[in-house]
Amino acid sequence: MRDGSSERGTGLSGFRRYTWWSLAGSTTVSLVLLVRPWAMDEDVASWVRGVTGLALAVLVVAVVVLLGRRLPRLPGDAQDRAGASGARERAGGPPVGWLAAGGLAAAVLGAVPLALRDDGLWAMAPAVMVSITATFLRPAHRRTLIAGAVVVAAALGGSVALASGDTDWLLAGAFPAGMVASVAWMALGMLWAWDVADRLDQARLLAAELAVKDERLRFAADLHDIQGHHLQVIALKSELAERLAEAAPVRAAAEMREVRRLAADALRDTRAVVQGYRRTTLEDEIANAAKVLAAAGIDAAVDHGRATGTGTLPEPARHILGLVMREATTNVLRHSRASRAHIAYDVEDGRARLRIGNDGVEGGHARLGAGGDGERSRAGTGTGTGLRSLAERLERIAGTLDWRCDGDRFEVVVSLPADARAYPAEAGAR
Repeated sequence: MRDGSSERGTGLSGFRRYTWWSLAGSTTVSLVLLVRPWAMDEDVASWVRGVTGLALAVLVVAVVVLLGRRLPRLPGDAQDRAGASGARERAGGPPVGWLAAGGLAAAVLGAVPLALRDDGLWAMAPAVMVSITATFLRPAHRRTLIAGAVVVAAALGGSVALASGDTDWLLAGAFPAGMVASVAWMALGMLWAWDVADRLDQARLLAAELAVKDERLRFAADLHDIQGHHLQVIALKSELAERLAEAAPVRAAAEMREVRRLAADALRDTRAVVQGYRRTTLEDEIANAAKVLAAAGIDAAVDHGRATGTGTLPEPARHILGLVMREATTNVLRHSRASRAHIAYDVEDGRARLRIGNDGVEGGHARLGAGGDGERSRAGTGTGTGLRSLAERLERIAGTLDWRCDGDRFEVVVSLPADARAYPAEAGAR
């Protein structure tokens, strides 16, 4: 993720730079301070000082390279997310050559001061190399390496002190062991913080990708509702015009003009969905359903009942009820041989209720109910993806979508709150 101008240096890229510079800088300064006292001592042979200077340079470069591999660059720096994923995979295997070079240099920088009886600081360079190497290992192997390094440091420091006749051999063993543990604690702690931040950033990106996918699914569902309804009516009217072509050409021409109008409406609605402006309302869908059902030869009766609160019903509620009305109408046309249909709508006791029923149930229509005669069934258990998705949407706002199949009668019943406060998540739904 690229840092924005308002958060330059404070985002994940800034945290990566902070971690890298902190570790590389503190390590370099510590190593230089370690080597400086005896590397500039004229009593030390010049070839020893030359070797230790070379070892210091190799170790510093190895630390920089290994830290760069351990902290891969982010997508916003030079690559996309796929490239960053590949970098993280490659980060799992550090360059063996640099590990070997750094390990050898650390051994030299540890052996020289130990031989010169610098009992305190000789473990600094090996501790740095052990800590950085441990960051590439799995947690169990990491703990084993650090514990082993602590034991070896204690054993070497104490053994050298005893061999030289130093009576304070206990401190000579304990101090290097504590140095290895403290350096590992600092380095691993900073890299652990980076790993946590990196995982959180990946989780946030994943959440954003899921949100995009959810929006695509919602858009696909809306597009399915629009195209399915319009195409079903177009197919119905085209079939009617075909039958009337010879017997009543004037009426057939009128039906084809209606088909052309419906096709234009479908195109307009599709463009509106793409632009994100279209909203379905219950009033429009009830009126449209009555016309479509009548054109299909189905006697449709509309009862508004006690729908005196229609005007104050929240727009998201009218939108969802309109979607249910459209889906139910499409199912009547596609899955039944109905001759009669009824639509009842009322608002009472703080809830809006819509019922759409018809006769002439076919097998396919009955399967949508997933229940036997007289059995009340939840929409979520059926195979109709339109009703099922609407039922899931209604559950999020304390609404219900049920149906009943009784003989040749089929009815869809939807109920949802009439209070606008129940629709915070639906305020921007389309």
